[in-house]
Amino acid sequence: MSDLYPLLLKPEFRERIWGARDLAPIYGEAPGMAPIGEVWLTGDDCQVVNGPLAGTTLAELCRRFGRDLVGETAPEPGRFPLLVKFLFPRQKLSVQVHPDDDAARRLGQPCGKTECWYVLRADPGARVGLGLKPGATREQFAQAIREVRAEQLLNWIDIHPGELIYVDSGTVHAIGPGSVLVETQQNSDTTFRLYDYGRPRELHVEQGLQALKERTRAGKVEAGAVDENLVPLIMSPCFMVTKTRLDKQTMCGAGSNRGFRKAAVLVGLEGCGVVRHGREAVTLGRGDAVVIPAAVDDYSVQPQWSVEYLTMMLPPAIPVEEPQTHL
Repeated sequence: MSDLYPLLLKPEFRERIWGARDLAPIYGEAPGMAPIGEVWLTGDDCQVVNGPLAGTTLAELCRRFGRDLVGETAPEPGRFPLLVKFLFPRQKLSVQVHPDDDAARRLGQPCGKTECWYVLRADPGARVGLGLKPGATREQFAQAIREVRAEQLLNWIDIHPGELIYVDSGTVHAIGPGSVLVETQQNSDTTFRLYDYGRPRELHVEQGLQALKERTRAGKVEAGAVDENLVPLIMSPCFMVTKTRLDKQTMCGAGSNRGFRKAAVLVGLEGCGVVRHGREAVTLGRGDAVVIPAAVDDYSVQPQWSVEYLTMMLPPAIPVEEPQTHL
């Protein structure tokens, strides 16, 4: 019998020069005086705030419980496999690229970084840059960096609330201002900054150009629909994300982890719900993250009037193809 239960984690607010003081519609005013660009929900230093394990960090829990927490399909038994964040860009971010698994391991890192962004809010004209324009080469992009015009070679696309953007490793990318994104990614923070619009920040051009792939699968993913309450947003080799909305007296039998042995992360977007497992219960509100350990064999989410949330987990333990995308 495991000592684990649904774990409510305290978010970690990270200062970024491109971030915001107003973190609506999730948190309201940012703590402190500096702009907040990222709020980490499943970072190593995020602490449990409910139950007997309160005060313990996620990294400590992974080392202590191993597969009972992270599941059988996680790459490492002592490391949580997914890093989930809110992003609050108010200025354009630098043009970046992340290495794939092989390239990251050559650098001594545990894994590469494939990610996706769920668009929670987007002002009119909000855009992201995904990959090189058709016909553009690595050499042309390197020349554009030197000539301070690299953004001209990116595919810039408009984004809208409810869309899911897939960004596989090796994709050169950038985020413009005016959106709120929920990022799901492999648990790596390896980033090579290729270009920063002439701003005097450190660049990693040589490493970034080596990691860059001229063609990737990055783009918008067409969401499916199981029913009016459950929307599968993406299935990929690195993660799967679904969106659930429950209203009033609807009870969600969230299914069983029995036979799958993988952790899940629930992230509250709107309203309020209660996550139940046996006698254990924890509130899931806007901006909250609840980790369901792999050893928790079944749980449910009960809305308090209504609740909307995302669920992130690893894909099934079978080969999964890259998602179908479009720009």
